[in-house]
Amino acid sequence: MSAAKISVAKKAIKYIESKISKETVLGIGTGSTVNFFIEELGNLKHHFKGAVSSSNASSELLNNKGIEVFSLNDVNEVEFYIDGADEVTPENFLIKGGGGAHTREKIVAAASNEFICIVDKTKLVNKLGAFPLPVEVIPESRSMVARKIIAMGGRPVYRNNFLTDQNNHILDIHDIDISDPTKLEEILNNIPGVVDNGIFASNKPCLLYTSPSPRDRTRSRMPSSA
Repeated sequence: MSAAKISVAKKAIKYIESKISKETVLGIGTGSTVNFFIEELGNLKHHFKGAVSSSNASSELLNNKGIEVFSLNDVNEVEFYIDGADEVTPENFLIKGGGGAHTREKIVAAASNEFICIVDKTKLVNKLGAFPLPVEVIPESRSMVARKIIAMGGRPVYRNNFLTDQNNHILDIHDIDISDPTKLEEILNNIPGVVDNGIFASNKPCLLYTSPSPRDRTRSRMPSSA
């Protein structure tokens, strides 16, 4: 498994290395595959300006590699956002948030000119939903949000002893129909108390790298929403 993750990390490095400059700011995701990417990225640290991180954990790894970490508020442009996923469909719809960082991940992805997703082949699915869907909620709203999700047919499970970097709670949703990811992403985010959910449909990747790579393919470039 580690070899597959290292392989896709190196593919992403190869893709960006000829496109970055001393002024380039990268967006960096969170998770085990991204950790391998950060390890490889350390070799290029003198070739780009720095990074915007999606989590405290990734910020620490970047700092340890001598890569300067910026607040998103302090940069004008994020050229590439590189992140993994928990599930990926053939349409490049994602579920993310197994590490509880999906809210900041979605923000940095939306602010970036190009979203590159790196996964091993075990994350490829035909339909989202086998992996429980994380929903970040304001603590005081957790029970109310859970009741509304139950009414939608889902089975929410409170992620015990876990706080997001924003000091919020996570509900992991089992058994909910995600046949229309774009619609469900919007419906969940319209529930009062929901910060964001782990469906990436509005902000899906432009480029997907897998290992092995039968589905490596390019999507149309997403416009930056920064």
